[in-house]
Amino acid sequence: MTRPSTPPILSELRSPTSSAGQVAALRALKNEIIGHEQKKQHWVALGIVAPIVRILRGHKGVGKRRHREHHGEGNQLYSTAIRTDEEEARLQAINVVGSLACGGPAFLAPLSAGPIFPALFAFLSPRETSPPLVLATLRTVNTIADASILEFSAPETVSTAYIRHLYGDECLSNLVNILGQCSDTTIKQQQIALVATLINKTCREEYQRKALACSGIIEALSSNFLSLLTVDLSSNFSVTSSVYTTSALSSAPARFRIGLASILQAIATIVSNSRLRVSQFLCAPASKNLLRGYESPAFNWIQRWSPIESKISDRRQRPTDSNNVGLPDLRPIHHQDPNSASRLPLLGGYGSSEQPPHARVAFGSAPDVGPTEASSFVEHDDSNIFALLIHICRAGDCASRLMAAKLVTILYRSRPSEKRKETILALLVVPQLVRMLDKDFQIFQGSASESGILGSPEYFFKEQAPRVLEMLFVDSVDLQRAAVDAGAIKKLSQLLKRSYDPMPIKSNHPLWTSQRLDQRLHDVGDDATFARLGSPGLTPTAYRVMQTREAVLNALAALATFKDEYRRAIIDNGVVSFVIESLKPENGTVSSINAVANTSVSSGNPTSVLLAACHVARALSKSVSTLRTSLIDAGLAIPILALLKHHDLEVQVAATTVVCNLILEFSPMREPIVEAGVLKILCEHAHSMNARLRLNAVWALKHLMHTASNHLKMNCLEELGPGWLKQIICNDNEDLDFSAMIQNDKDMVGEAPIAMGTPNAVGEQVDLLNAIESSSPDSSHGPIEDEADEVNMIDSIGTFGREDDERVQARSASHARPCMSPTEANRQRFAVLHDDSDQSRRDDIAVQEQGLNFIRNLICGPGASEMIDYIFRELGQDKIFDMLATKLRPKVANAFNREKKSAENGVRLITPPTEIVISVLYIVIHVAAGLPRHRQLLISQSELFKLLLPLFGHSHREIRGGLVSLVTNLTWVDDHSDKMQCKARAQELRKLGMYEKLGILESDSELDIRERARTVVHQMKELFR
Repeated sequence: MTRPSTPPILSELRSPTSSAGQVAALRALKNEIIGHEQKKQHWVALGIVAPIVRILRGHKGVGKRRHREHHGEGNQLYSTAIRTDEEEARLQAINVVGSLACGGPAFLAPLSAGPIFPALFAFLSPRETSPPLVLATLRTVNTIADASILEFSAPETVSTAYIRHLYGDECLSNLVNILGQCSDTTIKQQQIALVATLINKTCREEYQRKALACSGIIEALSSNFLSLLTVDLSSNFSVTSSVYTTSALSSAPARFRIGLASILQAIATIVSNSRLRVSQFLCAPASKNLLRGYESPAFNWIQRWSPIESKISDRRQRPTDSNNVGLPDLRPIHHQDPNSASRLPLLGGYGSSEQPPHARVAFGSAPDVGPTEASSFVEHDDSNIFALLIHICRAGDCASRLMAAKLVTILYRSRPSEKRKETILALLVVPQLVRMLDKDFQIFQGSASESGILGSPEYFFKEQAPRVLEMLFVDSVDLQRAAVDAGAIKKLSQLLKRSYDPMPIKSNHPLWTSQRLDQRLHDVGDDATFARLGSPGLTPTAYRVMQTREAVLNALAALATFKDEYRRAIIDNGVVSFVIESLKPENGTVSSINAVANTSVSSGNPTSVLLAACHVARALSKSVSTLRTSLIDAGLAIPILALLKHHDLEVQVAATTVVCNLILEFSPMREPIVEAGVLKILCEHAHSMNARLRLNAVWALKHLMHTASNHLKMNCLEELGPGWLKQIICNDNEDLDFSAMIQNDKDMVGEAPIAMGTPNAVGEQVDLLNAIESSSPDSSHGPIEDEADEVNMIDSIGTFGREDDERVQARSASHARPCMSPTEANRQRFAVLHDDSDQSRRDDIAVQEQGLNFIRNLICGPGASEMIDYIFRELGQDKIFDMLATKLRPKVANAFNREKKSAENGVRLITPPTEIVISVLYIVIHVAAGLPRHRQLLISQSELFKLLLPLFGHSHREIRGGLVSLVTNLTWVDDHSDKMQCKARAQELRKLGMYEKLGILESDSELDIRERARTVVHQMKELFR
């Protein structure tokens, strides 16, 4: 068979006859492959990538002087008449690369083999490259970013190399230069919008946000944000008009609408999860001018809103249409303290404050603002930016509203204590976001901030709106109520159901050819590596469906955090079966995920959806009625057990948090789960090196041991290993890095350092190295109004003060907060980032607490005496009491000289965390509730009781009440044969000083403690006779 000849286009590109011929060949190639994916595959197989890479590598830059002479910095459009053939060839080559990248992730492998990324990013320098080339390059790299998002393979992928080049110092410097261009021409504004869009698509990790913040991009974006408002927004208001027109922003030019949304989204992406970056945004020159009340057109526009500032105060008393409500109270310029400017932080090299806010400056580094200055500056006033963003949420186009809502949410999350802002968000922002969830929500053309492969406006809004809602009401009952009143539960449920609707299948068969693949690669020769397509990756539809499904599930999980009525409403909307379907993992192939979007039958879900579904399952399982009805009928236990063995560690952690609620005493799923072998799986997870998985596993085992049979308890301890249990409890990190703690105390001038577990000025316990409360699923930053569910779950177990028999009370008080499990997901997604070493210590303390609670539940309930003997035999009687004494003993911290511990050398006593003290105290209470010989053994531990004696004055009521129960159990007479020994124990307690301490508790502020203290004092008096 005659071998087909090389196409003329390819021959011309490999060996160009002239520059004009090369340009014509590139233009013909571009016209042939645009919109035709099969022809793209055909040309790549022929080896078209290699000559294109060689053309791009020939770029040397035009130089600053030549660039100004030929192109001129003031031209609105770059004339193609003066573009040389070489530049035109590079422009066409860039367009060909962009067209190939539109084919999806499969084309990234041959492009990366070039390598094409360094050659492509070299065109991003606005000082060395003509504006049309910069614009075309930005469009191409955005298309590559879309394709890299759809990539689905091992961690070392093409997208990894792409991100590594993009976030290099040289490329980031070029992006800052593009954002800092002084010209307001259309092509420059398009470049700025594309840079912002590129950041939105690629910035996913924390190191990327830090790199962008350190490069000065936050300041550049802030300048562009206010510049757009100054130029475009002020033109839509009459100078003499003070009337609010909601169509002002909507009537702005299209380039303003799209650019504003992209810039807002980019700022929100970078500053998320960091108060420091939020402060950096508010301390930027443009933001500073707005906060100061700088006399610019934008601020003059804001100042006209002050007459309607009182409308928001009586909004709850006068129900009106939310569309007619104005802005919150703003600070006019004439009300501002004239000396306030002097209190603002210095801006270093960013120029004088007299510079107009829309002027571009050179952004070389982050602002020179210290942490204290930045904090005071942010606390000073950000109401002007907040009000401006609220206005955009109300009057902008669809995408601008959504992105302004996202940024204002991040600003609010950085200072969640301001209830006034929470009211504003509930009235003005939440209804707008919920309205975007409507199926018939009208999206104007060009309003989506994304374009290219993933540029589906409908999916963009249905994905982003739930994410912003989740950030808003994740721990706010008031904002949750506002969302529910606006119909969020029904609309989110409908979105989740629609994510399982069948989608059209896209056929992508290659063109037929008589040549085999190996024969075509042989014809290519040395360029064969450029002719091999990579993995097809996800389809855009599958990606968008999965992203929407994940966002909706996370929003539903946030809504179901506190109130049982919201959980019931979610279940009544028929989403439980879809949550169960979302718990089914995919088989690790691209086809299985794509099948989810292409068929009505679920083939599995990626890791992100599994995590979100676990969050929903954990939130719904907090309700007793839900556990006993809807969840058990839907078969929740089966997929959760399967996820406990998932290959992804994060999925195992999330599934273990669900198991914490499924194996409670009153759960009907407890027995089936235990029979399915959950005990062995949890014990394996408890030995994990991952701190969160280890914590969740021990937490679940603690719940499982409550009211379990002695046989199951013994099997569990044997499976865990007694030595391992002692190790996790005693892993106290005696040699802590106290220098970090001393550094934190520098801000507390004139105050005594607040140590871990020390009461503060108002009597509250402040545990610097303890985050136990934030690790429970029922904890939040806001109040929990619906306590009926909590009370019902605790009633089945019992607490202090519920029985007349004090000794029985102590036996039953072994399971405080039974439905609690760690909220690591919420803490990671929404809390401010902490130092890794501090977080490690918090995790260690949390594991220690749950390990102690595990022992506490082992020795309570029926057969407790047998289990006490078993624990003493397996763990060692003396070792247990030594371990308990160690947990109560304060740590001596000498930050400056560990050899010489004196007051002059900075000695400090670090008291143990309150939660550790409570756990130790309950173990001692249960031992005292055992047989008389157990009480005799306990009273002989004089060192332990010396450490318990100071706790009678502890600020925590549970500790004081626990000590009363301990004395009650020690002075309890089982029978006549135990009376003499009981008298001896009472005498010993009086020698230790506990009798006098009980007399003080007779006048305690808590009624329950007072009455029980009087009872035990009377009981001891009877023994003293």
